[in-house]
Amino acid sequence: MTDDNRTLRAKLDRLAAARGFLLPHHGALAAGAPELHDAYLAMYNALTVAPRVLDAHARECVWLGILIAVEEHVGTHHLELFRQSGGTDTEAEALIALTGQAGSLSAFRFAANSFPEHLPGLLPAAAYDRSIAALRGSLPAGLAHLVLLAVQAARGDRAAIAHHLRACYELGLAEDAMVEALSYLMWPRGVNCFLVACEVWHALMVA
Repeated sequence: MTDDNRTLRAKLDRLAAARGFLLPHHGALAAGAPELHDAYLAMYNALTVAPRVLDAHARECVWLGILIAVEEHVGTHHLELFRQSGGTDTEAEALIALTGQAGSLSAFRFAANSFPEHLPGLLPAAAYDRSIAALRGSLPAGLAHLVLLAVQAARGDRAAIAHHLRACYELGLAEDAMVEALSYLMWPRGVNCFLVACEVWHALMVA
């Protein structure tokens, strides 16, 4: 083994020891693009590891919603962190149900727009909010809307993103908490997903 290989092996061993696991792309980046690998790790730590505004439990609730929304099976360590932060089976069930319910806002809107003579009393936003209230269980309303803000951004539903931004403001959530929840999407979904959410947010602010 050459000195370069020993150095690379030692670097990967330290990473595996620190994170508890090692994925194939870590080795590829460390060997083929070491400077990019260092930047990648720095961003990963700043984005997903270093504490920001959300407490550990809220952070992992948001992550669980995102993982379900994007059907991302790589990320099971977030389930471990969810448990470590006090997350329960009941909360996990509520978060999964809320994520699954996210698409109903566009469904309510479709029904209201397509069948107004048959459903004259259907108010899409109100109907959606009632379904969220029924499904969130013991989760605080603010946390449920924060999770759904990230989920709707993952889905790319601009109208739904705006709906949850408004709800977060009405419930008094801090803007930096909203930024934190949305920023997580950059990891599994890409920067463009975060960009779209911020476009919607900016449009609300200047309207």
